[in-house]
Amino acid sequence: MKSSAITLKNGLLFILLTCSFSLFSQEGPLKVGAARVDVSALAQATIVPSSGKYAHENLFVRAIVLDNGATRAALVSIDGNIRSDYGKISGLISKELDCPVENILLSSTHSHSAGLSASDENAIMEAVRKARAALKPALAGYGAGKAWLNVNRDAIDKETRKWTQAANPEGPSDKTVAVLLFTDLQGNPIAGYMNYAMHPVNGYVTGIRSADFPGAACRHIEQSFGDAMVMMFTQGASGDQNPLWLRPGTNVIASRTSTEITGYEMTREIIESPLRDYQIAQRRGLSLEGMTEPGPPSAETVDVLNRWIDALGMILGEEAIRVMSGIRDFQGNVKISGARKIITMPGRVNTNKEGEFKGEPGVFENGPDVNVGIGVLGIGDIALANISAEIYNVFAQKIKAASPLSKTVFVTLTNGGSNSGYIVDDASYRKNTFQVLGNKIQPGHAEVEIVDSIVKLIEEYVAN
Repeated sequence: MKSSAITLKNGLLFILLTCSFSLFSQEGPLKVGAARVDVSALAQATIVPSSGKYAHENLFVRAIVLDNGATRAALVSIDGNIRSDYGKISGLISKELDCPVENILLSSTHSHSAGLSASDENAIMEAVRKARAALKPALAGYGAGKAWLNVNRDAIDKETRKWTQAANPEGPSDKTVAVLLFTDLQGNPIAGYMNYAMHPVNGYVTGIRSADFPGAACRHIEQSFGDAMVMMFTQGASGDQNPLWLRPGTNVIASRTSTEITGYEMTREIIESPLRDYQIAQRRGLSLEGMTEPGPPSAETVDVLNRWIDALGMILGEEAIRVMSGIRDFQGNVKISGARKIITMPGRVNTNKEGEFKGEPGVFENGPDVNVGIGVLGIGDIALANISAEIYNVFAQKIKAASPLSKTVFVTLTNGGSNSGYIVDDASYRKNTFQVLGNKIQPGHAEVEIVDSIVKLIEEYVAN
């Protein structure tokens, strides 16, 4: 592989020279180690104290280290969003494992109620070191199932007839639960790597601390195996995907503003709007006059929400376990190789910022170019395609359909941030949802360039 100069700009790791897969294309006997480290102490104080009854109330960083004798790789995921400098962390892991930065995937579960507020650098490195120390001969397998828990969230409001955030069962939505399973030579699980496209927003602005359904699912699986293995969750293309059912969390939000809870499902965006606007104004130092100051939620609604998150995690976890149980095609001798690149696309700016959450059309002018990091990490006949941003579901469907490898997983929110906002497919630019209106890429570029570039990286991995 050509040597790569590394720099950091806007929180995004830039690989300044084109990467090639060639040097590390040789196969070798696989070794795998895994670890998890509790990072709950790094979370900010919440309005609602943790009950101590639910595993999803705790936050973890998880690491899986792979070694095939020719090179190493690291898969890292954290409940919430990574708070450390991606470029620095990638460099530290690269040095620790003596592997290329292209072989490192740092991913966030994006749980909106995790509330991490301090750097997680030390915890990430601790998890990586523990995983490396646990390396043992291993096998790698892949399987996929389905979970009907997510739904497209770009919808037309029945009353206002404007675009809003609500369940749209007719919109694009991939139900795939993809799982990589790493076992020892006797078939005992060492680690799993799960991918599903659904926003973890159940606890958003509710005042609780929770790893949401990703954390609940991981802990359900880990505890099912007596904590003898590590399960990692990563986000699929979930930019336009929410949980189908949001009533438990919506009721908690309603109780914070003394809104009547009727028992029927209420539109989440309408109920959360006063709290969201209050938090944005508070964060920006704007006037709070005339705004509703939120109070604490009722204990009854909080307990229902906690039980609901636990239930979602169990359902998703059980589907992952079902998939794991059926995997038969394991590899013990694998190629490990990664590549990253930056895509630059022309930008735009919406000058009607006040209308972004109101379904109003945007008013756009040319803006700075947008840089988006993409990559592929190949593990045998498995491709972990990845991107640094939040992106619409259609992208994943098109990438997987065009990939030369049937075992292709699309991982988002990986290896840095992006100045893109949500990345939307061409057909969605007509929608006046907050994701589309906040998108900073001019129409006609993202879908073709991102899909084609990622598929090309997979093709290069297969060819080398």
